[in-house]
Amino acid sequence: MIDIQSVIPHRYPFLMIDRILEVEQGKWAKGYKNVTGNEWFISEPNNNMPRMMIVEALAQLGAFALTSSERNLGFLSSLNGIEFLGDAYSGDRIGLYYEVVKSRKGFVLGKGGAIVGDQVIIKAEEIMIYIQGPS
Repeated sequence: MIDIQSVIPHRYPFLMIDRILEVEQGKWAKGYKNVTGNEWFISEPNNNMPRMMIVEALAQLGAFALTSSERNLGFLSSLNGIEFLGDAYSGDRIGLYYEVVKSRKGFVLGKGGAIVGDQVIIKAEEIMIYIQGPS
């Protein structure tokens, strides 16, 4: 099992990944986020996870597709071709997938998606992150 907090510095309330399921180093990573009623973004008028927070979860997952066990700081640099096709509500498990398209000088260009059950809720053609290694 991968210790998420030993790889990326994100902590509550901005850690958007609960578990890393599989990684093929330099190629892809799979993980998930459980949406609970205790999340800071869940309220009576807003009972779903904000879509951009799911995109942030995909970007956080991207760090695992490339990283070693050393702590890295990833910055979401750019997005392109993002399709929002559904929502994730309290009680849902969001399946996350990030695939590396190319990597150069700390910049990682990838694509990915998020699903709830059998429904794709987000498709991302391009998610670019900048990964800064430990200093």
